[in-house]
Amino acid sequence: MAALPVLDGASLEALLAALASPLGAVAFVPLYALWVTLLLPGVWASMLAGALYGTLWGSVIVFVGACLGAEAAFLLGRHWLRDWARRRLAAAPKLQAIERAVSREGLRLVLLTRLSPAFPFSLLNLAYGLSEVSLRDYTLGLIGILPGTILFCGLGALAGDVARFGSVLSGQADAGTWALRLVGLAATLAVVWIVGRAAQRALAAEAEAPSSERSGV
Repeated sequence: MAALPVLDGASLEALLAALASPLGAVAFVPLYALWVTLLLPGVWASMLAGALYGTLWGSVIVFVGACLGAEAAFLLGRHWLRDWARRRLAAAPKLQAIERAVSREGLRLVLLTRLSPAFPFSLLNLAYGLSEVSLRDYTLGLIGILPGTILFCGLGALAGDVARFGSVLSGQADAGTWALRLVGLAATLAVVWIVGRAAQRALAAEAEAPSSERSGV
């Protein structure tokens, strides 16, 4: 069996330099969408975007790519890979419960599960595809991934600066700049935590509510 190709240091530097260019930033969007469609975890790709493009532009690029990939996975799960998606989720009873609940609640539950960090983004796309939620509500619910997107891009931007710590020591970034970065990252983390906790409580209340109450009977 042939070994997988491994990039050496020079090749990796060349690849990162290409991705850091304006054309590379454009190419990063469909690459991220493909990553999400293949059900791969997007955390490291999001952090890479933050390191390459900064928190703001990294978040924009990741959000667009994640939305495109999520739409593709949703449509695959709904139309072409429905049987495979059901088998894929058979070992995840929590996601199967979400599928049933989303069919009933629509946009509200889509948004809550997107805000909660307890549910894997990629597999959720399949669960939504198997549900009866409309494409419109599913698409609007994608706004819920923004806090997490900004957080991981912020972490990537900070890690990228740490990797180039010599520029900080040489005076290109003063202590005040670092303080603002850290405060901004801490604030983003706090928002994600607070929103995630609120989403978890709302989901728990939804799960405990009698079926007659949820249906408005």
